[in-house]
Amino acid sequence: MGTVHTAMPPQTLYVTIRRDELRQLKDERDQLKQELAQLRLMLQGAQPQPLPVVQRSPHA
Repeated sequence: MGTVHTAMPPQTLYVTIRRDELRQLKDERDQLKQELAQLRLMLQGAQPQPLPVVQRSPHA
């Protein structure tokens, strides 16, 4: 038989993020939402506007 371990309550993890990092993440999220909406339209047979080419900076 294996060793019995008592279950520990879940712990909360706190992280710090800079405002510019948060803004970048929100911008990326919005861009991905737009791309998803356009892809869904394409799957439905509609002809959406072409996707814009967006240069994303690598994460630090």
